[in-house]
Amino acid sequence: MNKFGKPINFLLKYNTIVIFVALLIASSFASDVFFSQRNIFNLLRQVAGIGAVSMGMLLVILTAGIDLSVGSISAIASVLVAYFLTEDSIMPMPLSASIVCTIMVGVLLGSLSGFLVANRRVAPFVATLALMTIARGLAFIVSKGRPILLTESGRPLKNFGSDYWLQIPQPVFVMFLIFVIVFVLLRYTVFGRLVIAIGSNETAVRLSGIRVAIYKFSVYCISGGFAAVAGIISTARTGVGSAVVNPGMELDAIAAVVIGGASLSGGKGTALNTLLGVFILGMIGNIMNLKNVPGYSQQVVKGLIIIFAVLLQGIRRRSETTETS
Repeated sequence: MNKFGKPINFLLKYNTIVIFVALLIASSFASDVFFSQRNIFNLLRQVAGIGAVSMGMLLVILTAGIDLSVGSISAIASVLVAYFLTEDSIMPMPLSASIVCTIMVGVLLGSLSGFLVANRRVAPFVATLALMTIARGLAFIVSKGRPILLTESGRPLKNFGSDYWLQIPQPVFVMFLIFVIVFVLLRYTVFGRLVIAIGSNETAVRLSGIRVAIYKFSVYCISGGFAAVAGIISTARTGVGSAVVNPGMELDAIAAVVIGGASLSGGKGTALNTLLGVFILGMIGNIMNLKNVPGYSQQVVKGLIIIFAVLLQGIRRRSETTETS
């Protein structure tokens, strides 16, 4: 048992990295096109939005919460940024103002969930489920059920979605910027340490005199803002603001966080592992697309991966408990 104990513990501790590397190797054998520059850049561009959302979802899950509204918030953000940039809008805006206003709407919507969860003690699942319905409905109301095409005034945004900087798709830099922000937040700030502590033992944090509600409220605001960024990226990529974009994004974000080793019970998770979880999900979808696997089969595979990740967490938790005892 001792002979295999250390390798097994290593695999359990660094399972996200191991899975990521193993998937890279498997993908290279599965398709000759996988490591082509075009495919890698396409993959990075595709995961940019979900990467931004997953970072916000990580903060929420660290407090033992959940945010089901991110997909719908990204949809209304997609609609709003396109709407603000059209000449026949009630309040046409320049690009910078439209982006700022759209993100602020995302933060505002996230704050509604945060208020219900933190101040009214509504279950996160219920609060964010209600907001998911509200935000998607607002997206259809603003767009009148029709896609909003970016006009000439929105061309800079469309160019951003398709152009490169340093030979890398520009939306990828937004994803990495958000990753760096969350990484620094969790690793080097009091805010990040308290967010993790709240998920680990909220009662102890409250009894120590910390105003827990402020921190729980804040993470939902941040999650809403990041979801709005994902909606803007979606509009930039497609050139269309649509109320039907990003269906199921909340599930992909939760999957990425869980695959990254975060605990749905709160208090455990890192920005780096979550980013790897995003790439793992993206690679799985990419390689299945290259092999012409139907979309509904991909959903089954994603579901199985989530189950596997949760079971792996359970094994690791039992292993850590055994070592401690």
